[in-house]
Amino acid sequence: MGSAILYTNAQAMGKMQAREERMPKPAKKAKQAFWERGYLAHGYWLGKERLGQVKLGPKKEWDGIYRWRAGNHSGEAATLDEAKRAVEQAVLVGASQLRLFEK
Repeated sequence: MGSAILYTNAQAMGKMQAREERMPKPAKKAKQAFWERGYLAHGYWLGKERLGQVKLGPKKEWDGIYRWRAGNHSGEAATLDEAKRAVEQAVLVGASQLRLFEK
């Protein structure tokens, strides 16, 4: 049986030099709004803030119309997808408008 030969780098075995530069911290990801399904309603959330919602009527009395509300905007839609798109659009419009009277 042959003997194993161990190759080492003698300089690497000593103390390592201290790093002068710190590693950059990873950038924080921007929060992304998401839809959450609830009982007779769907909510559009950004963190813990509700941006908008789509409501259905009571189960036995529901007329097939989805009613949505986002900020000061509201409306009705024939399908859930249309109502969700309307909420998302209203949130985008509300976020892009300039606030005239706030300091």
